Amino acid sequence: MKVLVTCPPMLGMINNFLPMFEKFGVEVSAPKVVQTLSIEELKHLVPQHDGWIIGDDPATREVFAAGKAGRLKAAVKWGIGVDNVDFDACKDLGIPIINTPNMFGGEVADIAVGYVIALARETFEIDRGVRTGNWPKPRGISLSGKNVALIGFGDIGQSVAKRLLAADMKVIAYDPFAKPTDNSPVVDCAIWPERIEEADYIVVTCALTPTSYHMINAEVLDRAKQGVRVVNVGRGAVIDEPALVAALKSGRVYAAALDVFEIEPLPADSFMRSHPHCVFGSHNASNTADAVTRTSEIVIGKLMDFLHGT
Repeated sequence: MKVLVTCPPMLGMINNFLPMFEKFGVEVSAPKVVQTLSIEELKHLVPQHDGWIIGDDPATREVFAAGKAGRLKAAVKWGIGVDNVDFDACKDLGIPIINTPNMFGGEVADIAVGYVIALARETFEIDRGVRTGNWPKPRGISLSGKNVALIGFGDIGQSVAKRLLAADMKVIAYDPFAKPTDNSPVVDCAIWPERIEEADYIVVTCALTPTSYHMINAEVLDRAKQGVRVVNVGRGAVIDEPALVAALKSGRVYAAALDVFEIEPLPADSFMRSHPHCVFGSHNASNTADAVTRTSEIVIGKLMDFLHGT
């Protein structure tokens, strides 16, 4: 059997997982992937494989149909987000598929809180200045007592909330599908975008769905507090980027830290690249050796179950 892997974090450690594949008698294809492959590349590659471990690629009906016409028997989406995967197409085509939720809430939360701190104390400005021979001392803000509008209160959101509450911040959570447990952090809950005027920070951790698409738009940002700081570790399209750019230009948004974007990688001509108060990631918040190992081993096991009919 042959398995195609197109998830960049897993590809970065692929040699660690080859023995596990070999144990199942599987040959692995590990193409070079920056963020995603194109639909045309996938239509060429997927049909040549029995299984597919999907990253953030456009796993469309067109791609799955090509795979079904070839050798494709099953697929697994590496990680949490599934907005790029047409599960209905898999159902119609009879291709077993599953994702791996709740794998790296802690890892993504660490990055989110790192961004919160960076935007509060402008550590990025200090780093840039020192590198160029300067000695900047920007006057930051304290975390204690600040309000955070937290969009998404699932595994990642709750992990973020725990860390923010430990810093004596106040959290207002927005998530109509949240299912808090006895171990969930105690936060205020509101219906979006109620109380957005109170937020010193807006932190996005939610998945991309039809209802979350462009949740943060011009209307919401116009209501937000002057100088609000924005952090996104969820999905890029939760934020209307032109609206964010306009808010950065006007000063309504003082700073933004974005690990994800509507178009990835971030286009070279994006205004945000030149804005001094923007900090960027590379859709990499979950990428620790521990999380990649944990998730990849589970993914391989699930795919082998499908392929071996167990």
